[in-house]
Amino acid sequence: MDLRIATILEAERVPKTDKLLKLKIDMGFEQRTIVSGIAHCFDPDKIIGQQVTIIANLAPRKIKGIESKGMILMAEDADGKLKFVMPSEKTDSGSSVK
Repeated sequence: MDLRIATILEAERVPKTDKLLKLKIDMGFEQRTIVSGIAHCFDPDKIIGQQVTIIANLAPRKIKGIESKGMILMAEDADGKLKFVMPSEKTDSGSSVK
């Protein structure tokens, strides 16, 4: 797996869905769209600028007609609340996770 740090540039709800967000992310060397089922846990306006860890080398997949190129890694606590897997300090977008 190619794990990378990315920064969320844009976030918006996918129309006619309860859980999906369409995210534009910056990987330093390219920008991508990722569709993620996290809308029930996060306000799109509040996650812009957030650094996240993504799986960068997944095959693209169409979700609700939107091509998604990657997956955001999340942690789930005992109460079912999702949390971003992210670096403890601001890191360059595109940095490899070892």
